[in-house]
Amino acid sequence: VQLQASGGGLVQAGGSLRLSCAASGRTFSSYGMSWFRQAPGKEREFVAAINWSGSGSYYTDSVKGRFSISRDNARNTVYLQMNSLKPDDTAVYYCAAAYGPIGTQTPSEYNYWGQGTQVTVSS
Repeated sequence: VQLQASGGGLVQAGGSLRLSCAASGRTFSSYGMSWFRQAPGKEREFVAAINWSGSGSYYTDSVKGRFSISRDNARNTVYLQMNSLKPDDTAVYYCAAAYGPIGTQTPSEYNYWGQGTQVTVSS
């Protein structure tokens, strides 16, 4: 599986962005998909995960109520809708695939990673 993330950019605080992650291959629906982010000087942190059917998801506390993860298995794409963005959300955002129903919050347990897309939120 190859993953290609896109949709990042520069936005003012309070604004919105929608990230997309397009996957190659025919087995996209066999993978739980997640988004992580990494700010300069910090470790990569879990943001959100969605199960292989799209019926279940969970989020890190800091983005609950503001971010929404979704997937379209017909298009082999996972999305991250980010609303009410804050400067603390500034980071490179990565999509990741974990074989199985849904991924964990541990980066090392993921099989595939996208290349990352920069999100910058100005105050």
